[in-house]
Amino acid sequence: MRLGLDVGSTTMKCVLLDEQGNLLFSHYQRHYSQIPETALSLLEKMRPLLQDRKCAISISGSAGMGMAQNLHLPFVQEVYATRTAVLKYLPGSNVVIELGGEDAKILFLDGNLEVRMNGTCAGGTGSFIDQMASLLGLSSDQLDDLAKEATQSYTIASRCGVFAKTDVQPLVNQGAKKSDIIVSIFQAVVNQTIGGLAQGRPIKGNVVYLGGPLTFLSQLRACFDRALHTHGLCPENSLYYVALGTALAPGAGETDYQSLRNELSNYTNKGTYSSLEPLFKDGSELRAFQERHAKAKLPKRDIETYEGDAFVGIDSGSTTIKSCLVDPEGNLLYSRYENNNGNPVEAVRQFLIDVQSKYPKVHLQKGCSTGYGEALVKNGFNLEYSIVETIAHFIAARTFMPDVDFIIDIGGQDIKCFKIRDGAVDDIFLNEACSSGCGSFLQTFSNALGYSAGEAARLALQSTRPVDLGSRSTVFMNSQVKQAQKDGAQVSDIFAGLAISVVKNALYK
Repeated sequence: MRLGLDVGSTTMKCVLLDEQGNLLFSHYQRHYSQIPETALSLLEKMRPLLQDRKCAISISGSAGMGMAQNLHLPFVQEVYATRTAVLKYLPGSNVVIELGGEDAKILFLDGNLEVRMNGTCAGGTGSFIDQMASLLGLSSDQLDDLAKEATQSYTIASRCGVFAKTDVQPLVNQGAKKSDIIVSIFQAVVNQTIGGLAQGRPIKGNVVYLGGPLTFLSQLRACFDRALHTHGLCPENSLYYVALGTALAPGAGETDYQSLRNELSNYTNKGTYSSLEPLFKDGSELRAFQERHAKAKLPKRDIETYEGDAFVGIDSGSTTIKSCLVDPEGNLLYSRYENNNGNPVEAVRQFLIDVQSKYPKVHLQKGCSTGYGEALVKNGFNLEYSIVETIAHFIAARTFMPDVDFIIDIGGQDIKCFKIRDGAVDDIFLNEACSSGCGSFLQTFSNALGYSAGEAARLALQSTRPVDLGSRSTVFMNSQVKQAQKDGAQVSDIFAGLAISVVKNALYK
């Protein structure tokens, strides 16, 4: 029997072949960086088939080399594995387009094998699509069905996720249909793959589509077909071609179920990554930090017993909606913070409905909007005022610190720093096209590792060895995070390292 394990950046694929090369078992699942644990769970699923029989095993994948080295098993390069499987199962193929979690490849099979791959940027890959789905408040499973309803497309930057977000967010705030945005995202992936990888070499003949995004997203395949004027083939078991080629490769190591289980159970990384000082040395230092920040509180009144006038403030941000009610003296009556889920107008509408139905004795007098969706909210709800974020921040900061002279604001996609002089905003510094080090940067990584942003924050406080991640952009940092995982970093260490990278990005850049 032959076992092939493909350990990708986000998923693990496993196949088991009999002596004649027939597929006995295949499985695909996200590993959330828990690589040994995921491999053990797959091994347990194969136990009835393996029993006491000997098995030849090889490992492949972008996250599989360290595992292969530590377990003293053969490692098969992904491109070689893909070519082996395609030549066996799909003879006559001319070009292979494969999209993974963080990598994109085009294999030209005619004559000498030529491979085109993305470098350090994960733009136009599965993680890019996941980031866009998160921005739209959708699961990856919903994308394909919605894309079938599209009637038009928009131009979206395809170089990387952070640039694309800058194009997508205004479309969301302006009410563009999600179906149209999704097709535009798919087209951006096509443009990046063809333009960035093929670089003018014609893609013609029998084209094969492989990898998770092209397997699960039929509308993404349709975008490729239209661009290439062809009808590509997404074969049965397309998810497993790297694993199949790995299993078929010569030189596999021989093992059995119990031996492999013991090796995986005792598998440990060395923890050799570069680390930083923890965020807090001990519990007392953390408590002192929390107590200091707890002093800055708005005066509040109980809205349940309040009768009278109230004023509405709405901050329609890139990813969230912040809404509040204050009385004429400036006391906070009510506030709400929530994701806009790609539809800020609906979020504001629901907020106003809830307030008026739950608190009929509160009389809404006037309203003011700010943020990315400032004009949209003002016009949509006929508010009396709107105000630029800079001044809104300054007015609010001045209530806590009358002599404030510097303000820093980290939002979903932007970082803003204001210098205050003589009671007025004197200078402003903003990030430009890149949203690294912002809220969406942290949320993207949290979700990719299977945690909410709140859970990630709590875990970061527990870290004893934060990973030194520098202050690079999201798609570049993906590789550093994956490498840290391979080197034994705990999830808490990664989240703490990401928090520190935000500070470095804001202060240094």
